Amino acid sequence: MRLVWKSLDKMRCFRKRSTIPFLGVLITCLLFFNLYMEDGYVLEAGKRQLMHPSNSERYVHTFRDLTNFSGTINVTYRYLAGNPLPRKKYLTIGLSSVKRKRGNYLMETIKSIFDQSSYEELKEIVVVVQLADFDLAWCEKLVQDISRKFAHHIIAGHLLVIHAPEEYYPSLDGLKRNYDDPEDRVRFRSKQNVDYAFLLNFCTNLSDFYMMLEDDVLCSRNFLTSLKKVVTSREGSYWVMLEFSKLGYIGKLYQSRDLPRLVHFLFMFYQEMPCDWLLIHFRGLLAQKDVIRFKPSLFQHMGYYSSYKGAENKLKDDDFEEDSIDIPDNPPASLYTNINVFENYDATKAYSSVDEYFWGKPPSTGDFFVIVFHEPSNISNIKILTGTDDRQNDILHHGALEVGEKLVGTKRGRQCSSYITLGEFKNGNIDVQDVDHKIAFAIQCVRIVVTASQNEWLIIRKISLWTT
Repeated sequence: MRLVWKSLDKMRCFRKRSTIPFLGVLITCLLFFNLYMEDGYVLEAGKRQLMHPSNSERYVHTFRDLTNFSGTINVTYRYLAGNPLPRKKYLTIGLSSVKRKRGNYLMETIKSIFDQSSYEELKEIVVVVQLADFDLAWCEKLVQDISRKFAHHIIAGHLLVIHAPEEYYPSLDGLKRNYDDPEDRVRFRSKQNVDYAFLLNFCTNLSDFYMMLEDDVLCSRNFLTSLKKVVTSREGSYWVMLEFSKLGYIGKLYQSRDLPRLVHFLFMFYQEMPCDWLLIHFRGLLAQKDVIRFKPSLFQHMGYYSSYKGAENKLKDDDFEEDSIDIPDNPPASLYTNINVFENYDATKAYSSVDEYFWGKPPSTGDFFVIVFHEPSNISNIKILTGTDDRQNDILHHGALEVGEKLVGTKRGRQCSSYITLGEFKNGNIDVQDVDHKIAFAIQCVRIVVTASQNEWLIIRKISLWTT
């Protein structure tokens, strides 16, 4: 019954003493062939009762799906509540939950998602809960509670509850004991990887983006609006995973077109290491070298007891803010500067929604830093901060903020033909309110101009723009 999965184990690993170097080489080889897969896939999933066909037949079928890298894994899910709507949403939020020995936070997590979203935001969200425990009586009881409490969201298509039958799972016995983890710990984390793979597989075609949460999480108010601002600000840049929490597998955002690859990846290496470690490898293999993490965090871990043996887990994200209402819009733009850039602290990092900054060598009079919008924008507020807590002298000592219109090409790149000065920097910062009341035109450029040379280097820590 388990022969095919055991064969896959042997093919995947030769039990070398050094696991990580071998795993890196193997992952690279497998992902090389997968990087150029077609991005459009069709999910085949239907409602079924738990009348099990032969396990050997299921394992052979799953193995064939796994090794041909042809898209989604062919799994017949059981729908416990709700059905997918025909229209694609903007965001799918995935939760996988199992029976805990102590505490259960799933209902609170679902409630937080819906309570912290506006009516308009809910139109763009679908929440998929996978009950991944093999105790079917527990699943049935919990889905009854969910159906009673969130009936209107189920009817509206905002909430689905699914289950992947046990016979689709690989063997969870005799797994590799990497990192000297005890056998029950290896079994727990290996099954969790497969749980996530089945959840991701189901969600592949439901929306444009996919957000992974854990089942013991609180959300910030209007988190979708904040998330969309971040995604919009990164248009034109390459990314695999955006992080909206620094904890575990909470608040990790993917583009849905990458989900089939991640599904296969988790299946192939489910017993090697915990899911959050695997995700670091996956991100790197798809050429996103650095973590891209947004602050403030939009999600907070609230559980007190872990789903593994009910152990205490008091982890909190100290960057979480429940009311992240002051998130800048930062319209899509190109950035240019003639200030000498230090290493890789380039201009785009000052405009980014994550925790990074521009760092340049001492600027001279007339030097500039310009933001050119892809489309003219109506800007209400502009706030620019320079310097950091540990480099308080690397501020803009003398500078002006300007806005411009009528884009033209120059030897220094695309800039506006005319500018109006909005104000001067004071102590390295500037904050201009009601810009739309002071300027009669849609803004095409925002420019920082150095008005006096300085000996100190320049850090532009944050550029924040709000549209009307």
